[in-house]
Amino acid sequence: MTKADLVDSLSVETELSKRQVGEVVDLLLDSIRDALIAGDKVQLIPFGSFVVRERKKREGRNPKTGAKITIAARRVPAFSAGKGLRDAVAGGKKKRGGGGKRGGAKR
Repeated sequence: MTKADLVDSLSVETELSKRQVGEVVDLLLDSIRDALIAGDKVQLIPFGSFVVRERKKREGRNPKTGAKITIAARRVPAFSAGKGLRDAVAGGKKKRGGGGKRGGAKR
């Protein structure tokens, strides 16, 4: 699924325009990015958590020449799936929560 597919799907579900949904998706992604830049953990229960992990400096090899190289320390984003997401994927079931304009009515 691409971002455009997600926007299309949410637009149909919420009866909002694609432009409005696109802006909301962009704001959500920007908020997650900004929190990670600040070093915060982002928890979306039961979906999962986004965190920043610190990678230490380490030694590697150039695949072409085999020469030893030093790989610099850096911060990398990571995602850890929550129990709800893990269970849904393992069971292959599509589960929907409440929300939208229908006030939480299940379909």
